[in-house]
Amino acid sequence: MDNCKISFTGLKKTSRNAVSLTLLCTLLSSFALSQELNCKVSINADQIQTSDRSVFKDMERAIALFLNTRKWTNDSYKSHERITCAIFLNITKMPSIGVFSANAQITVARPVYNSNYETVLLNFADRDWEFEYLESQPMEYNDNTYINNLTSILAFYAYTILAMDYDSFSDLGGNQFVQKALIVATNAQASNKPGWNPLGSTRSRYSLVENMNNPQMVDLRKNTYTYHRLALDSFDKTPDQSREKILEVLKNMKKVWVIYPNSILLISFFDTKSTELTKLFKDGSLNVKREAFDILSAIDPKRDIYQEIISR
Repeated sequence: MDNCKISFTGLKKTSRNAVSLTLLCTLLSSFALSQELNCKVSINADQIQTSDRSVFKDMERAIALFLNTRKWTNDSYKSHERITCAIFLNITKMPSIGVFSANAQITVARPVYNSNYETVLLNFADRDWEFEYLESQPMEYNDNTYINNLTSILAFYAYTILAMDYDSFSDLGGNQFVQKALIVATNAQASNKPGWNPLGSTRSRYSLVENMNNPQMVDLRKNTYTYHRLALDSFDKTPDQSREKILEVLKNMKKVWVIYPNSILLISFFDTKSTELTKLFKDGSLNVKREAFDILSAIDPKRDIYQEIISR
């Protein structure tokens, strides 16, 4: 598609054939580049004792293709607009041929306007991947029906990634994708696979989407927009005002923390943002630095990194 360089500039001087070629190239480019995700998939299977290692490379390719070539929304995307994300899958057990247990790290990033910086939106550890996979098997999935655990997990994270990204560009912009992730999680409960149980771990997939859908935690999602669109995207021009907005985000988070101190959405935010927050606040005014440090130390007391905010 890189060879489709013809544009509509000077349309009146363009021949009918050239216009037709332009339309064809535009349509083909749109079709080829309309997918939303640009997800890098990495699999580590060093703990698995097997002579057939090809299944893991095949699995890696299949997962990447499933995420990156499927259309997850009705929106149009250009190549450079695709959402940067990654899944690192660490396979820990293979109890039988085609059956796997693993833990995974899921990350999502988005660009910050007027900079070369990418900020991480989500850095989530999922310790409950149990799935079946046979080499070259088709990756079947339906939004309304549970088919298998692997494609349900992948669809869940596709919608979660979209929800996080859309929330960062507009206030609660990811609502439709939160609902889709919730449907995936609800459908998968009948499988009795770990990670989907509403009464299971508070750090599970289900807990993550429940938090995102909980009206009492809606400020955590609203904060995503304030933090990224209203603060980070303006930081290069108005750093002091941006710090004030991020300080308001932390104050709102503290209100939620008082009610839900073990919220996985809250914990995940600090897993993702602790280093970034430290860098943002360490150059602020003395009062802002002190207030940010006090809130961060209360909500997220296990991290020593926040000391850097007030160390100078």
